[in-house]
Amino acid sequence: MKKRYQVLFVLSILSVITFLDRIAISVASPKIMDDLGLSKEQLGWVLGIFALAYGGFEIPAGLLGDRIGEKKVLMRVVLWWSAFTILTGFATGFTMLLFTRFFFGMGEAGAYPNSSIVLSKWFPAIERARGQAWIWSASRVGGALTPFLVIPIQAHFGWRATFIFLGVLGIIWAIFWKFWFKEEPREMKGIRQAELTKILTERNLPNETKHFSWKIFKNRNLQLLMGMYFCYASGAFFFQGWLPTYLQKGRGLNDQEMTFITSFSFVLGAVGCLSGGYVCDFLVKRMGVRWGRSIAALTGLGLSGIFMFISVFTDNNTFATILLAAGLGLMDFTIPASWSTAMDIGGKHAGAITGAMNTAGLLGSTLN
Repeated sequence: MKKRYQVLFVLSILSVITFLDRIAISVASPKIMDDLGLSKEQLGWVLGIFALAYGGFEIPAGLLGDRIGEKKVLMRVVLWWSAFTILTGFATGFTMLLFTRFFFGMGEAGAYPNSSIVLSKWFPAIERARGQAWIWSASRVGGALTPFLVIPIQAHFGWRATFIFLGVLGIIWAIFWKFWFKEEPREMKGIRQAELTKILTERNLPNETKHFSWKIFKNRNLQLLMGMYFCYASGAFFFQGWLPTYLQKGRGLNDQEMTFITSFSFVLGAVGCLSGGYVCDFLVKRMGVRWGRSIAALTGLGLSGIFMFISVFTDNNTFATILLAAGLGLMDFTIPASWSTAMDIGGKHAGAITGAMNTAGLLGSTLN
């Protein structure tokens, strides 16, 4: 396997862990609410505080990766959020849970901006959407696996054990990353010269940003991208934070039905991510970077909105859940185009710009 694909595989594993840690609380939320005596409003604050911290620290985490290196930042933020994942299992009430999830969100803010820095150094520009597709489809695999891990663990050992187990997974990944990964492809042991030449000669676009300036936020394309991602994340947060609770308390489904629908939705999300990445790169070859990425993103997001809108007006649970699952799949079709566009705009400062785009998305999530 080529070295850049090995790097992508390790980042994809991190993406699985990221969403296992993130979505575990929504899957376990009915048990947590009963055990800690939380109201729906308090649960909303717990879920929302994560989005607030996550969005608030996206740009700082991206800038830090641009300046001191994505390897150091990824290792540190994974250890940070894994520690607070474990501490979630020791929460004794609403206040402790609220603060724990805030600091957890701070840590996770560094994950995807710094993964994007890795891709910008390790992948030719024409392969960026596919790289993002695999990372984000892995996150949906994590979302799909979460109910199958959380529900059995909490059934046998209680909901608290779930977060301890997931936190340990993150720590193991961080240790491996420290001793295996090299920021520059030329420093990686075992990389072949042909692959190294391809990466170094094809990873930069002619108009990429060389020097970071806050004036980049006046860039019209970046403003439109952030607006689009605000809309995307407003819908995506429903699936990440509220879907299990909505299915059980809003649609009256039991644990088994909720597990299946939640997992099925994220499986379609993974399919959407992968297909979106390959379609985007295909369109870029045919139509150029601007139109190729734009058409892929707008098509997925537009169709997703239609499907989710229709689901609101049906009382048939089967039809409604199919529409919702399809809505997530189409929504996630837009992710590779969005993140690769941010990398195109950011250039050597991909961490800061992808962080800015995700901050706009997290603002939408918080308002949701």
